[in-house]
This record gives sequence, structure tokens and C-alpha cells, in this order.
Amino acid sequence: MSDPRRVPFNRLKPGEDRAAVEEAIKRVIDSGWFILGPEVERFEEAFAEASGTTHAVGVGTGTDAITLTLRALDIGPGDEVITAPLSAAYSALAVMMAGARPVFADIDPERLTLDPAAAAAAVTSRTRALLPVHLYGQPADMTPLMALADRHHLALVEDCAQAHMATSEGRPVGTMGVAGAFSFYPTKNLGALGDGGAVVTDDPALAARIKRLRNGGQTTRYRHLEAGANSRLDEMQAAILRARLAHLGGWTTRRREIAAAYRAGLSARGVTVPPELDAGHVYHLFPVLTTERDAVQSHLSARGVETFIHYPVPIPRQPALAQTDPRQCAVTERICTEVLSLPMYPALADADVAAVVQAMNSFTG
Repeated sequence: MSDPRRVPFNRLKPGEDRAAVEEAIKRVIDSGWFILGPEVERFEEAFAEASGTTHAVGVGTGTDAITLTLRALDIGPGDEVITAPLSAAYSALAVMMAGARPVFADIDPERLTLDPAAAAAAVTSRTRALLPVHLYGQPADMTPLMALADRHHLALVEDCAQAHMATSEGRPVGTMGVAGAFSFYPTKNLGALGDGGAVVTDDPALAARIKRLRNGGQTTRYRHLEAGANSRLDEMQAAILRARLAHLGGWTTRRREIAAAYRAGLSARGVTVPPELDAGHVYHLFPVLTTERDAVQSHLSARGVETFIHYPVPIPRQPALAQTDPRQCAVTERICTEVLSLPMYPALADADVAAVVQAMNSFTG
């Protein structure tokens, strides 16, 4: 076999945005202002506008974005928050950090996001909120989830960590509930060069309280009204994110082009591509499903294609969460044994995509 073309799973170094990122870094260094300054304010304004909301609050991580939103809604000990068992565990850990209990409802087998019927069956007298996750860049099935929240007077908080600028039936994610929580972890569609997160909302009082909570609960310096956290998006990351925000539209278009090429080309036996159920999908990841995952992953690795598994363990099966809500989620249990993520990032060349498709289609079991 000839030397294969190596296709890495991701590439995080700045590319076409390098000059803008370097200028942003220099600007912050020269300013000498590094925490809660003009760069954060400018990014918050720009991100709110891009997200279709009136307020954005920069925080330390996407996890904190969820936790502080729940705390600002007075959701905590004794309360339950229904969420999906297929995601990074941080979504459920954020619920626990607020003092509430995550309750897991199974996922839709095609969309791979929170199943509205399963969520409805999980509602109890203690349920205070729904936390759907827009997983892999595909929006959750929001219309019935919004109806469910209205019916039971629940707060609807959207986990948008993998869905920057995605839309659900034409509506921007993060705008259909009380708030949307975003992560800027470096691998995200809009990634920082470190950690970062934000909450978007149209509720000015909620935004004001999250701003207070992120900064120790202070109303003014050294005056703490409530027990807040220390979770502030720093000036450096805010400046970098604002520089990169200008590229996000083009990057999203490229992700959709790559996804279309995968969908058109992949035909390997026993490999299923989950359907695109909303044109607003932004393809943070490109998962496929196969009952021969280990063999497929080894086959691709031997041909120079790097892959990852998102996610191998259902959240309720994680030791840190096993006692919170140990119910069976049969669809999630199956998906976690079958899901495999292919390379997906804007710098992926057409030749790389073709190499992935060729390597996958040569799998015969």
C-alpha cells in the first residue's frame, strides 16, 4: 500500500484569521487591561447581535454559562433539570454545580438530541427546567420542547456549545428559551485560544444578574450582594473571539460543504450517516454510526484518517453522575457503542475529504 494521505481529526492553529488574531493579542497586551474591560464589552455586543439577541454575558467556560444561568433563575437544591444523556458530561455537571439534580431523558434515534416525548415523561413536580443540547451542530427538536416548557411553566435553557449560529426552523439557537449557553473551547465552531463561554438572552434582568454572579456577586467593588462565582471571560480571549467572529459565517459555509460531500460520497457497508433534520445544522462534528466501530476506526487509522468517539459513555453511566438519575436510556446506550466522528473543520481541503470518503468506502469488514 502506498503512503496514505494523513488527515488529522482537527487543526486548531490560526489560519486565514492569523493576522487578525495576532493584532487582537497585541492590542490587549499594549492596553495593559486584562479582565472585564472594553474588549469583553465589545465582544458581548458583537456576539449578541450575531446570535440574534439583545444581551450576551461573557463567562469563564461554557459549563459556567449553564450553571450561572440556572443560578440566576433561582434553580438549585431540590430542583430537577431534564437534559440529554448523550453529550459531553459538562452539561449535566453544570446542573449539579448549580445544586440541582440532572434528570436524563433519552434521545431521538435520528436527530440524536433530546426526545421531546421522553422529556415529557420525565417531568415531575420538582422539574424546573429543560436543558436540550444542540448536539454535533444539529438543533434539538425545539417546537415540541418549547410547547412542553410552556405547558409545565419550565425554564428552557439551550445548551448551544456545539451550535454557534445554528438555526432551528429558521430561528437562531439560544433565542427560543430564556437563555442560550455557548462554549468557546478551542475546538468549537467559534473557538478561543483557551477557555471561554457566554450566555445570550433577551431578558435584561437575567443578563444583569449573570453579570453580577460571574464577578463574585458584586454590585460594586468589594460589595458582594450574593455568593457569586469567579467566572469572567478575559480581555485576551474576548479580543481573539471578536476577531474570529468575522470569519464564522464563511467557516460555517465550509462545514456545510464538507458535510454535503460526505453525504454524497459515503457508501461503506454497514455505516449509517444520521440525517440532517434541519437546514440550520452547522456541523460542529460529523458522526457516523456503525456496529463495527472498532474495525472501522482501525481501518481508517491505517489509511491515515484520524477519528474520535463523541461520546463513548452515556452521561448517567459516568461514575460522577451514576447516582443522580440511573435510569436506562436505551437509544443512547446503543448510539454510544456505534458513533464515530470523522474529520470536520473549515481548513479541511477537498482532497482530504475525498481521502476520508475513499478510505471509508474501502472498508469491507
